[in-house]
Amino acid sequence: MDVNGKFLRNVVIKGLILFLIVNLAFSGIQPAWLGKVSLYNRIFPGRERFPFGEDPAQAYNLSLFNLDAMFASHVISAGAKPESEYRIVIIGDSSTWGTLLRPEETLAGLLDAAKMNLCGKTVRVYNLGYPTISLTKDLMVLDYAMRYQPDLILWPLTLEAFPADKQLSSPIVANNADRVDSLIGKYHLSFDPQDPALVRPEFFDRTIIGQRRPLADLFRLQMYGVLWAATRIDQTYPADYTPAQLDYDTDVTFHGMEPPALDESKLAFELLNAGVQAAGNTPVIFINEPILMSNGKNSDLRYDFFYPRWAYDQYRQEMDTMAKANGWNYLDLWNLVPMDQFTNSAIHLTPAGEALMADQVEKTLTQQACR
Repeated sequence: MDVNGKFLRNVVIKGLILFLIVNLAFSGIQPAWLGKVSLYNRIFPGRERFPFGEDPAQAYNLSLFNLDAMFASHVISAGAKPESEYRIVIIGDSSTWGTLLRPEETLAGLLDAAKMNLCGKTVRVYNLGYPTISLTKDLMVLDYAMRYQPDLILWPLTLEAFPADKQLSSPIVANNADRVDSLIGKYHLSFDPQDPALVRPEFFDRTIIGQRRPLADLFRLQMYGVLWAATRIDQTYPADYTPAQLDYDTDVTFHGMEPPALDESKLAFELLNAGVQAAGNTPVIFINEPILMSNGKNSDLRYDFFYPRWAYDQYRQEMDTMAKANGWNYLDLWNLVPMDQFTNSAIHLTPAGEALMADQVEKTLTQQACR
């Protein structure tokens, strides 16, 4: 082999060794700063809700599982909390996030626009809702959000978020097994850390090669900041959509449970206590979200697509009992919004429906927030 051939061989070998070392280091360290490095709140304005979406070409958005990156892109990370700010964070599901609603039409947007003054400070409201219905997902967001020093937490919820069989199946929960482990340890949750729903990457999955999709998503999120800043569009708003179902069959089971009684061992009520613990001295107001009450076929058996009447009625009774026993702040708005003010789901509201909810929440805040 001539000199040039040996030189080329040595370069290739050294390059492969360096590549292997970098991958080994990346796999072992999993640098946390990657998600925290963001162009949002620096070059681009912070997003008013978490990144989530299926059509990035039109909505300049995408779904990812990196909680650090999600918070770093959000306006709540714009800087230190001002002394004059009364900070309210709202967690919850897609109805909080605002499916088919513009940011200013959501519960957070409407409450923020009300320019309330509480406890002698100016109210600022942050939308930390995230689509998928799971109390564990809400607790994970709440636990992270406490570093931003909220003065009050609003937690809209609904029965569909309670079944134990779905707590770990939300993709953002399943792909954050380390955070779930932390929640189990901190709040003594009854979940099994070995549940197969939790994604625990093998060695190769933690290398740069194995992480190429998450890394690409982090990069794409930053690039979408250009179009987000120009348009403030973060989801598509179709002229036509499939409306919420109004006619049902005669099935009255709820997640395998049959009348006459809900099996409370199959419902994750423990997560509400965990949320109160996570909040510490910060007050939490639980809000039972409005649901669609159909007048269609078999509506005498079911309120809507999600809920047989027997199951939902018992859930409301149990929530009321637990709230009184634990001294929780609890607002039940289940029947507040008329049937024609729901969009594509039994929990997604029109702007008018959202305004009805915001009005009731605002009244509660002015009465209770500074006690």
